[in-house]
Amino acid sequence: MPLDFRQSEALTFGVELELMVLNTRDFNLTRGASDLLNRLEKVEHPGEVKPEITESMIEVNSAVHRNYPELLAELRQTRDAIVTEAGKLNLAIAGGGAHPFHTWSERRIFDTERFQRVSQLYGYLAKQFTVFGQHIHIGVTSGDDAVYLTHHLARYIPHFIALSAASPYYQGEDTHFETSRLHAVSAFPLAGHMPECTTWAEFNRYFDSMAGFGIVSSMKDFYWDIRPKPEYGTVEIRICDTPLTVEEAAQLAAYAQTLSADLLRNRRTDAIAPLYLVYGYNRFQASRFGYQAQIADPLAGERSHVMLRDDVVATITRLEGLAREMNTWEALDTMRNRVRSEVNGAKWLRERFSESKSLSDVVRHQATRWRESSQAAVRA
Repeated sequence: MPLDFRQSEALTFGVELELMVLNTRDFNLTRGASDLLNRLEKVEHPGEVKPEITESMIEVNSAVHRNYPELLAELRQTRDAIVTEAGKLNLAIAGGGAHPFHTWSERRIFDTERFQRVSQLYGYLAKQFTVFGQHIHIGVTSGDDAVYLTHHLARYIPHFIALSAASPYYQGEDTHFETSRLHAVSAFPLAGHMPECTTWAEFNRYFDSMAGFGIVSSMKDFYWDIRPKPEYGTVEIRICDTPLTVEEAAQLAAYAQTLSADLLRNRRTDAIAPLYLVYGYNRFQASRFGYQAQIADPLAGERSHVMLRDDVVATITRLEGLAREMNTWEALDTMRNRVRSEVNGAKWLRERFSESKSLSDVVRHQATRWRESSQAAVRA
């Protein structure tokens, strides 16, 4: 049965943020999601806060917005409500892509039909999926635009990896990666990227084939880095670690919105295949080395490599006129300054560890940084 693509207003956007629920003794993950969600049901706050796959996680869904300042204001309000209610339960909340020292086997699956089904299907991978990401939805007016944008945003996946990277520690060890979270995602059999179809009708034929084999029943079964979301009328970027502040989360969304506007305004006609020929290599480079990654540019020909830091700075600089028009330049310029200094969440976390040599202290600082504004948190 064909998937109907629900039309959205072009370039509207929103985010999902997966957050850590922590105890305030040693700042390990704790099974506090149910109690926290019960409290949040009784207070007013924008957006929606939901359970995630294990009981040590919650997910924030923003409303749909047209501009960056509105999204930022909402995320700050939602953060404040969550932090306040968590404090009443002696819990703390933090961003970041993976908890630095929790033990995956201690996690418990949240008791919903879908999460229990995922656990039964994927076994221990479901508990190991206690990692924390930011998803960004960009509205499009048609399924064909969704397919086009999904493919051409693939060129910029390394940007989003490096900009958001905030999970250098995993299971008590420095992984020497900027983001360890993506390994948990890559373990799923339907991870990766969308096949090289070029229209929504062609994608529907692919989906029908996969459904016919009994492999998928909805788009949720695809764990792709970017995927169309037909029921929302969006393209969903799923590659980012949850940043350490809501300000950074809003800036990432502003970058995605501006990039999407540029791609839709200046339609590319390049072949899709080269984008995916180097996709896995570039994804690894960005995950491992962050801004120092050497990525292959599939649109510039063979043997064309560029340092990721320089590529991000050049792209943001190129987008300045459009960003000013869309009221996203403040966000993008702030990001560009961080990139020039090679600052991201992974670097900040390693700096905190170098000060105390304690991962518990690192997570305590993460919770403080999440709780406060970005200006105040930098001094924490």
